[in-house]
Amino acid sequence: MVKLASARESRMYGPRLARSRLEYINAGLYVFATIVLLGGFAAQLSKEPKSGLVLLLIGLALIVMVNVHDLVAHLAGVDYRLQMMGFDPQLALVEVAVPVVQILGSLLFFLGILFLFIQEEKGSYGYFKLEKHGMNMLIAGSVLWMLGSIHNSCQIYERAGGHIQILQHGVLIPFLMGSLLFVVGAILNSREQSGRIHHGLELLGMTWIWLGIFGSLFFFVGGLTNVVKVYTMQQIEGLRLEKLREGAQERLSQEREGQVPLIIEEHRIRRRQAEEAAKVVPGPTPTPTPYKDVLVGQS
Repeated sequence: MVKLASARESRMYGPRLARSRLEYINAGLYVFATIVLLGGFAAQLSKEPKSGLVLLLIGLALIVMVNVHDLVAHLAGVDYRLQMMGFDPQLALVEVAVPVVQILGSLLFFLGILFLFIQEEKGSYGYFKLEKHGMNMLIAGSVLWMLGSIHNSCQIYERAGGHIQILQHGVLIPFLMGSLLFVVGAILNSREQSGRIHHGLELLGMTWIWLGIFGSLFFFVGGLTNVVKVYTMQQIEGLRLEKLREGAQERLSQEREGQVPLIIEEHRIRRRQAEEAAKVVPGPTPTPTPYKDVLVGQS
């Protein structure tokens, strides 16, 4: 349920005004989604727990939207040139893999909540199989969030400034802690309900609810720190951000300027010269003037 948090220069895509607006919306939408999730878990303690499931579904849908934007933003930062991943492994393992894993985890968690909601609404025996699938999807979604959080924390920065790295860790640590609480809550809840005959909302025990509340609080703290980080990245001029490694940044700049590497360019020049030489039609060979005739003509 986390989102990608990076300090890459390639994230600085598109015109500055439009980019800043989208980044602020993305960061604010994530904070709003964590508040909705927190309200959804808290509503499970009220007399209308079904309203909490609706809030959870809305919050999860917003999380999916945020991660889709993160994925598109980093692909747009490299002009959708997927071959750049071969030069910088972190681009593939973090900036692209983390949003994909988080989207899959959020979709599984969404379906798990949706199956339990359908069972609660219908209440018939034919929907009991959805409960089992729903409980398994809650565990699988939480595990994928945890995996995405670990990937998110494996970012290595060599050139980014110290200030931005501190903010980066202020985002990653709460995300990791919140994901861990969700995994523990889903597993403990499954073990608690394994020996009981419960259906619908009764399958969501107090352990799952309270760990979900504290996990959402961690996500909220990480989201607030992410807002500060986004503001710092967008407003401060001359801020040192992490570049693509292994020559990928230089190659991307060359391709954006319409240039190509020197070896390829030299090959093209030689091929062009060979084609031009082949097109030249040889004319009649001039007859050399004897040296004697030259002397007579000069006299």
